[in-house]
Amino acid sequence: MSDTWTAQKLAASVAQPNPPAGLPPLLEALWWEAKGDWTRAHEIAQQIHTRDAAWVHAYLHRREGDQANAGYWYRNADHPVCNLPLDDEWREIVTALLAA
Repeated sequence: MSDTWTAQKLAASVAQPNPPAGLPPLLEALWWEAKGDWTRAHEIAQQIHTRDAAWVHAYLHRREGDQANAGYWYRNADHPVCNLPLDDEWREIVTALLAA
């Protein structure tokens, strides 16, 4: 991903009808979730089997309100359960994925 991207720029791009070209799948999942399409975001995240994908998956279930399922995915991600406001966690995940 280009180093010109930031979580703030990605969030602003949600005003567009489609995600930015070349966006990696996990960032695309977070883009769709920010756009309000939780189902599409979840479909993308559940097809990827990495710790980062488990973290995104955990966030999505936390956003959904399913804390038990979120906890399962945080454990798979080897990440502590997040207690930040959801939008702050979104930015944290996006920032980490952009830095990877």
